[in-house]
Amino acid sequence: MRFFEQQGRARAETRKLLLLFALAVLLLVLGINAALALTWRLVTPGFSGYPAYFFTVNTVMTLVFVLGGWWLETSSLEGGGEKLARRAGAREAWPSSRFDEQKLCNIAAELAIAASMRTPQVMVLERVESINAFAAGWDEDDAVIAVTRGALDGLTRDELQGLVAHELSHIREGDTRLNMRLAGMVSGLEMIFNLGAGMCERDANERRSALALPGLAIMAAGFLGWVAGRALKAAVSRQREFLADARAVQFTRSKDGLGGVLRKVAGGQGGGEGRRFHPAVQHMLLVGQQAGTHWLDSHPPLGERIRRIYGRAMPALPPEHRPAHDALAPTQPGALL
Repeated sequence: MRFFEQQGRARAETRKLLLLFALAVLLLVLGINAALALTWRLVTPGFSGYPAYFFTVNTVMTLVFVLGGWWLETSSLEGGGEKLARRAGAREAWPSSRFDEQKLCNIAAELAIAASMRTPQVMVLERVESINAFAAGWDEDDAVIAVTRGALDGLTRDELQGLVAHELSHIREGDTRLNMRLAGMVSGLEMIFNLGAGMCERDANERRSALALPGLAIMAAGFLGWVAGRALKAAVSRQREFLADARAVQFTRSKDGLGGVLRKVAGGQGGGEGRRFHPAVQHMLLVGQQAGTHWLDSHPPLGERIRRIYGRAMPALPPEHRPAHDALAPTQPGALL
């Protein structure tokens, strides 16, 4: 895998998509202004012009909704990555009493040193039997990596290295912060649609008010902006997954680490099986829970990720199952875990 080339391509695609996202917000502002201007012409007898600051007020109110949605969404992450991980059902790792969790903590520390970053807090999703993981946190200071029980029991050490390296890349590249900001913007676009829908509602007498016509214009513009925002956010998320895959190969210098993880997921223990994840972390998972390929999916198709890592299609692998969560076994002095 030419990981530097893959990283450059993913970053370039991300920049293009972010510019398109900004363009979508701009077009939304213009669309609402145009729709309200047309509505004003239709409802004003003997039209002679627009009120003072008509377009300024429309623009400001539209941006207030978009930025307000961003604020509401991002404020839900107050408390850092650990709080979000606990909401998803994770607990702190127990390296002093669990052999597999000591191994996981050692891998996280080793890779963090190799990547010149702080070691994130390691947590375990004890009740999740599928192979998966996620990273959370605004930055390296409050970063958390949560790994499922299925990954601890079903992956080799090299594969765990690939999995952890992928999540460290998300932290290093600021992907969690980026995704939450984009999610906030999409939430703001949805609020504009809801505002228009509210203006179109009937009263107790089943009558619509005079606000129904401008409400319909706002609802139409808001819907188009919301759909475009969701599609662009999903496209950005897919590119960040490709980037994290390439970074994982760079960190570990092994295609079979992360590649083995994805091939085992493809072999039957998929990220979407078993217990569902908390909605707040679904877009952060190593492997998405979508049933198929869709333009609103937050993760690329599993086969495409494997093909990019190996340069060709690879067969799936059956996951291993080992009772690795037994109590910590004594090791010889200096033995590697």
